[in-house]
Formats: sequence, structure tokens, C-alpha cells
Amino acid sequence: MTETMKAIAVEGGRGPAENLKAVEIARPVPGPGQILIRVEAAGVNRPDIAQRLGAYPPPPGAPDTLGLEVAGEVVAGAGRWKAGDKVCALLGGGGYAQYAVCDARHALPIPQGLSVLQAAALPETVFTVFANVFEHGSLKAGETLMVHGATSGIGTTAIQMAKAAGAKVIATGRGAGKAAQAKALGADVSVDVTAEDFAEVAKANGGVDVILDMVGGDYFAKGLDSLKTGGRIVFIAAQGGGEISFPVFRLMMKRAVVTGSTLRPRDADEKARLAAAVEATVWPWIAAGKLKPRIDKVFPLAQAAAAHAYLEGGAHVGKVMLEAG
Repeated sequence: MTETMKAIAVEGGRGPAENLKAVEIARPVPGPGQILIRVEAAGVNRPDIAQRLGAYPPPPGAPDTLGLEVAGEVVAGAGRWKAGDKVCALLGGGGYAQYAVCDARHALPIPQGLSVLQAAALPETVFTVFANVFEHGSLKAGETLMVHGATSGIGTTAIQMAKAAGAKVIATGRGAGKAAQAKALGADVSVDVTAEDFAEVAKANGGVDVILDMVGGDYFAKGLDSLKTGGRIVFIAAQGGGEISFPVFRLMMKRAVVTGSTLRPRDADEKARLAAAVEATVWPWIAAGKLKPRIDKVFPLAQAAAAHAYLEGGAHVGKVMLEAG
């Protein structure tokens, strides 16, 4: 007899937040090299919203169920994990459920001093920041990072990781309250973009070496103005518009690099490499108290629709989470 579990599905395959409904589906069965996790908590992220709207389909082989990061207890082990181990894990999908499977190499131990809920807030954001800021953006100690959307889950993580690595941070956000929150998280300079021009503030502070941009649109031209010679702009989203005017000559004069990436479509071996690098570099920062996930609000799994509506409202500072219970 097939074992079942509670999960969240998008009624009709796509649609608004209220289309997220609790359903009973078959419990996943781990394949070779995979572990089965009893999910205790899952992160809610912007890519989940994009998938719900039909704009970010799961990669081949991934479940249709939303959810890219979880933490909980291993039920069926593989690799270095055995039943009873507590882990957090990066998923290709399937996190909004009572059970999830993942490649054993994509799971990491719960960092010492963090709860399971806090650990569930790590994988998607930490992997994304590490890959884009430190690998693609090549941020180094002594350099300056500009973070747009600084009070988002990604933003709050990027501020702390950059500071842990010895970089200076200029954070941008909309509204004086969010600017103050970014400063409280460790940003050296915080800009309320409704009141100040972030490019002018950046230039007054000597310019920036790396920009983590999830906005796009008209932020690009100002970002280019903000860069030091040899600076890097790294796109991870384009919430303000996916089409930009590309001033080639200015780019050449700055010797700037413009790049970007997504995390979910990367193959299993690449994610495993990234997981090992994150554990080696970032987990010690957590142990040293230099990085702690900022959790804004927690919803029961059955209230995933409310969690999505809250995230879309944009009032959050840090992560929005689900508890499987």
C-alpha cells in the first residue's frame, strides 16, 4: 500500500496565492544516492512565487510541488547520512510537504546553535549568495558590495556573509524603515532609494566592486555608474524589469563585468560541489556568530497561501517560513 502525506499543490497548475491548497499525495521514495527527510520546516522564496505563476517551471525530474529548501530528520539515509540525523537541504522542489527527497550530497548538518527552523532558512539563500557574490562576483576582503533588496531573505543573508568575509556593504531598500533594518543587520551604509540616489551615495563612498542585483530595469544604468573600474554586476532576478539598455562604451571604459545565474537548474554534481564549498566556508561563519538567518514570520504548512500573499506584499524583513508540524 502506498504511503501518503500532506503537501501543498497549486490548484489548476498556476495562479494567485489563494490557489495553494493542501492535498494528500504519495510520499516520495528515495532513489539511489538520495535521502528521505521528514520535513519540519521549509523556506518560502521568490522562485516559489514565480513557479506558482507559471514563470519558473521545475527542472526535469524535480517534483511539481513547490519548495526549494527544508530542514528536518532523515528517515532513510544514504551517503554520509543515517536515519535520525538532522539536516537542512537544498531541493529541486517538493519542500512544501511532510516528506521530501534530495540528493544526499545536497544536505548539510544543522549548524551548531541554530534551531531546525533557522536551518531551513539557510540553503536557498546561502547557496545563492555564495555562488553569485563570492564565485561569480569574486568579492574579496576589503572590497565593497552593494546589495539591492537588502531586507529580503537574500539581502539579509548577503549583508551578513559579506561582512563575515571582511567586505564593506552598501545596502539599498525602499523606505526609511527598511534602510534602518539593513543598517542594523550590519550594512556600513544604507540607502533609502525613495529619498536618495544610490549611485550618488555609492560614488560618495568611493564606489563599489560588486553589485548583487535582483531588481534590473533602470537600476542597471545607475549600478554601472556606481562601479569602480573592474567592478562586477551580478543579476539573480529582475523584479524591476528584465530588459535593460546596454551602454557598451561605458561598460568598456569601466572594464566592468555583467553576469548572473540561477541556482535551481544546475546539475546535481554542481550543486554538490557548491554544498561542499558552502559547508567549508559559511558554516564556520555561522558557528562564529557572524551569520544568523533573519526570520520575519512563520506560517503553518496548511497556510502556504497566506505565506505567499505576505511575501508578495513586500513588508517582510528576512525570511518567510513554513512549519510542517
